[in-house]
Amino acid sequence: MRQVIIIGSGPAGYTAAIYAARAGLAPLVIASSVEAGGELMNTTDVENYPGFPEGVQGPDLMMSFEAQAERFGAEILLDDVTSVELEGPVKKVTLGSGEVVEALAVIVATGSAYRKLGLADEERLTGRGVSWCATCDGFFFKEKTIAVVGGGDSAMEEATFLTRFADKVYVIYRGDTLRASLTMQQRAFDNEKIEFIWNSQVTAINGEESVTGITVHNSATGEDSTLEVQGLFIAIGSDPRTALVSGQIDLSDDGTIAVEGRTSKTSLTGVFAAGDVTDPTYRQAVTAAGTGCVAALDAEHYLATLPAETIAQTQGPAAPEEKELVTS
Repeated sequence: MRQVIIIGSGPAGYTAAIYAARAGLAPLVIASSVEAGGELMNTTDVENYPGFPEGVQGPDLMMSFEAQAERFGAEILLDDVTSVELEGPVKKVTLGSGEVVEALAVIVATGSAYRKLGLADEERLTGRGVSWCATCDGFFFKEKTIAVVGGGDSAMEEATFLTRFADKVYVIYRGDTLRASLTMQQRAFDNEKIEFIWNSQVTAINGEESVTGITVHNSATGEDSTLEVQGLFIAIGSDPRTALVSGQIDLSDDGTIAVEGRTSKTSLTGVFAAGDVTDPTYRQAVTAAGTGCVAALDAEHYLATLPAETIAQTQGPAAPEEKELVTS
């Protein structure tokens, strides 16, 4: 049995691992078999993470997180979690391999997933003109023409923010009335760089090495047209990855894991949460990392309240088998 298991390996999960490992808790990080490192593994240049004045590639940043966690004694397991039992003093986590691992504390850092359009070239051109984060990538579109898909507050915020860099921003929405608040709508309507394309959906993303344009279908007229753009920002929402803990941990009204104030404490004793799975607003690598730190400290403080005999039942990563000392 472990002292702490961390589910997830983005900035929140790995930061929690760094702090937990430095505290001597020998955490086990279940990093996923195919998505280890989280969303930043699909990002090229990251220019807004502190400490990298020249920017850093997303995968390189996450590999550094992983190496730092391992340096302090965290064990990284490339497997998936299929189910959890989080009630009671001992938490049980079932892996894709069928193995069940136990811990006194669990940190859930499963992140969130941006909603996608489901188009053929969406994945291929991600990081090459297709983006879900204006704050992250807007800088790369100076003096370019781009499109934003969506009609809610997030889409209006993205479009307005992107006008700081782009020469022109198209907002493409499937209806003829926005879902955004009146304030956000008016701000977008008043911006001369923004042009709205109503009753329309993007049906194709064009480009070989990078985005060169999009195909748009107008549901009112039935016509298809091509827009020459160098970027496509998809702002149709995101979903916190809570399916694993649904029914066991309380969720907030927006669907994220509910935590107590500025802590990482969930509705279950000994279960903590960090990163985008708790954050419906900011969803930045640096804020996720901060909450990972909080979760590790909260877990450490919780474990310190448990009886010494309970802690004595836990163990870290299996040590190499010792050979019998032979003396002459």
